[in-house]
Amino acid sequence: MCAGMLSLQSVVLFLTGVATIGSTDLSAGTSIGIGLGLALLCVVAAGLLRRPGGYLLGWAVQVLSIGLGFLVPAMFFLGVVFGALWAGAYFLGERIDRENLERAAAEAEWSAQHGGGAAG
Repeated sequence: MCAGMLSLQSVVLFLTGVATIGSTDLSAGTSIGIGLGLALLCVVAAGLLRRPGGYLLGWAVQVLSIGLGFLVPAMFFLGVVFGALWAGAYFLGERIDRENLERAAAEAEWSAQHGGGAAG
């Protein structure tokens, strides 16, 4: 779920870079660079989610997205929305992983108590 959120967020961040062209004092190259840089950061974070640093990078992306609101005020809102979606996916994913481990342990215990045979 977290990778999905980062993928969607990468599109929004890139388009935010495009939208800042002409609406801020930044040059077109700088605007595109900021949007593209943040979009690539999202993609890298999504790719690193199997490693502990990937989630830390994901949280950093959320902070940077909200900080982008200083250039594009709408990003204060969008950054908070994506931050909330990221937090929901992160904590729900942790809960699902924990419940899967508990279920696997219960199944192993049941299997050991009942001779290791499959039910059915």
